[in-house]
Amino acid sequence: MYHWTDYYDLTQQGLAGDSAFYEEYAKAANGEVLELGCGTGRVTIPLAKAGIHMTGLEISQEMLAKAVTKAEEAGGIEHLSFIQGDMRQFSLGKKFGLIMIPYRSFLHLLHIQEQLKALRCIREHLQPDGKLVFNVFVPHIKHLYEESEKLTLRGMYPLQDGQEVAMYDFTRYDYFQQLAEVTRSYERLDKNGKMQERVTGRFTLRYVFPAELHHLLRLAGFKVLERYGSFAKAPFDATSTEFIIVASPA
Repeated sequence: MYHWTDYYDLTQQGLAGDSAFYEEYAKAANGEVLELGCGTGRVTIPLAKAGIHMTGLEISQEMLAKAVTKAEEAGGIEHLSFIQGDMRQFSLGKKFGLIMIPYRSFLHLLHIQEQLKALRCIREHLQPDGKLVFNVFVPHIKHLYEESEKLTLRGMYPLQDGQEVAMYDFTRYDYFQQLAEVTRSYERLDKNGKMQERVTGRFTLRYVFPAELHHLLRLAGFKVLERYGSFAKAPFDATSTEFIIVASPA
């Protein structure tokens, strides 16, 4: 029997180039690195293995337990700690050279007040020359409309024993509140395509428009240093599907 975190690790491998992008900024950081919403350690653990002083903060106890297990299995990792906590209100008693929020985890904050609270908390934990780096998807109205209240196959993922996993999303949008309520199902299929197990969970995201995010950062005391439309550092423009921000305390 598989658990949600097992399916999560199998299917959530990030976005093209995101790990290398965050590693570049982590290696250049003047101080320790904090990852918020670290999940099962997809980014945190390899960076710690590369010799970077890492702290991962995650609100989900199940995700955190999986991260700790993976770090132990990797072995020989120093300067790595995991903390259960909420990015809206954490107090770690020290400041960091870099705070990062990979893979759109900022969007789990469902109200403007929560987003501002998190950004102000981040600012308090950054060194004067520290940086905040994170990414969110760009909400295109046409895509939101086309996906609303439809079952979408997100991908098929092979397992080592010849089975495979199908990942489906059913999304309802609240356009007024800018919320996406996602029901995600993982279906494990045997070699003949017969379903062996289905695991379903729900989560909600609040999508943010680029201009709105600039205002949020300014209100929280940040200045934007760099912005990109891809992890290859392509300029952000009307065709971009990802919005990547590098900011520092103003």
